[in-house]
Amino acid sequence: MRLKVWVALATIYVVWGSTFLAIAVVVRDLPPFLAMSIRHVAAGVLVFGWVQLRRREHEPLRWPQWRAAFVFGGGLFLVGHGGLAWAQQRVPSGIAALLVGTIPLWFALLARIFLGERLGGRALIGLFLGFVGLFLLVDPSGEEGAEPIWALVIVVGALGWVAGSLYSQRSPLPKDTLLGAAMGMLAGGTLLLAASALRGELNDARLTTDAALATVYLIVVGSLIGFSAYVWLLKTVPASTVSTYAYVNPVIAVALGWAFNEEVITYRTFLAGAAIVVGVALMVSRSREKQPEPASALSCARG
Repeated sequence: MRLKVWVALATIYVVWGSTFLAIAVVVRDLPPFLAMSIRHVAAGVLVFGWVQLRRREHEPLRWPQWRAAFVFGGGLFLVGHGGLAWAQQRVPSGIAALLVGTIPLWFALLARIFLGERLGGRALIGLFLGFVGLFLLVDPSGEEGAEPIWALVIVVGALGWVAGSLYSQRSPLPKDTLLGAAMGMLAGGTLLLAASALRGELNDARLTTDAALATVYLIVVGSLIGFSAYVWLLKTVPASTVSTYAYVNPVIAVALGWAFNEEVITYRTFLAGAAIVVGVALMVSRSREKQPEPASALSCARG
């Protein structure tokens, strides 16, 4: 069992850390919203079909559940992944991963504002370090970080991810995590396709071998394998153990961007990354308080 746990943890560490590089490869040739639509519709169809095959009782899915799926999927996949893919046309994958890595900070902040959860001293230090790192990653010149506008897009996407995840806690989504995730992916993928059509991306699509392979990787490895390992871990080990992916993924993404995408790691990036990783680690481990982490279980295709 211990070996299985470590294999599953290593899977979400590496897989979700590597999806940022895969997105960087995809958006070289495929328009961002179209690429993310293909990813989530395909993964959603596969997961939805699997759930329906294994369910003994088939309760009808009603409009309130689908409406919740569109709100949930819109926050996570249209705003979150759509904005991320759009920004990664200009932002290196490692820096994008560090910006997205602030998600646990936004979870804590929004949970404090809207759910009344208390923040202890460790959490406040974590928030401070995280936002220091965020500040260091913004560079108006774009030479040692992300230009402000693109950094803002990624941060807004992270906020959309958090808002959608928190919404799912009190939404009429099905109790079956896989079914709710599949519905969210289908709904979010549909919204992404609509956004792609409105932006005229369908005329700009150019499916190259690299883009096709990276898209298949995002669907099969990023969404299906990564999510399967994540759901199994949530049922097997404490959520605090599973949530360690939040500060391992950015490290993996930065290393892969440097190794395979010729991305430069500057002292500024290193300091920003260290501040964010330590800040997130403090947030994740704070006082064993109840955290909104389980809500992100529905966010399946995290990276």
